[in-house]
Amino acid sequence: MSNLTPTISEAESHVMEVLWRRAPQSSEDIVAAVQQASDWHEKTIRTLLGRLVAKGAVNAEKDGRRYLYSPALARKQWQSQESHSLLDRVFGGRLSPLLAHFSEHEKLGAKDIAELRKLLDAIEKKGH
Repeated sequence: MSNLTPTISEAESHVMEVLWRRAPQSSEDIVAAVQQASDWHEKTIRTLLGRLVAKGAVNAEKDGRRYLYSPALARKQWQSQESHSLLDRVFGGRLSPLLAHFSEHEKLGAKDIAELRKLLDAIEKKGH
């Protein structure tokens, strides 16, 4: 896989979640796991899996007469790409407007606020 992180659609992310939880898996196992959480047809899931292989997000390794699939894209790498994309598209690349939005429109519990304070303290200690 190249240094560029492949773009993963929302539908494809469901297949990736299955592989991030456990890998390697056969296509039959992946189909069964995705169908537990959705009403998607087997062909749809196999198409998504094929797209992920073509994008380089999933590796396919021959195992006898079948293939075993495993993620080539780490969850943290994908999360980083998605979070930066959201910040860039919706909040001009700035984190504070995102947090302001959540504080105004979503309920932040005491636990969330404590975790945010802890993160901010850690950032300040690093000198950022």
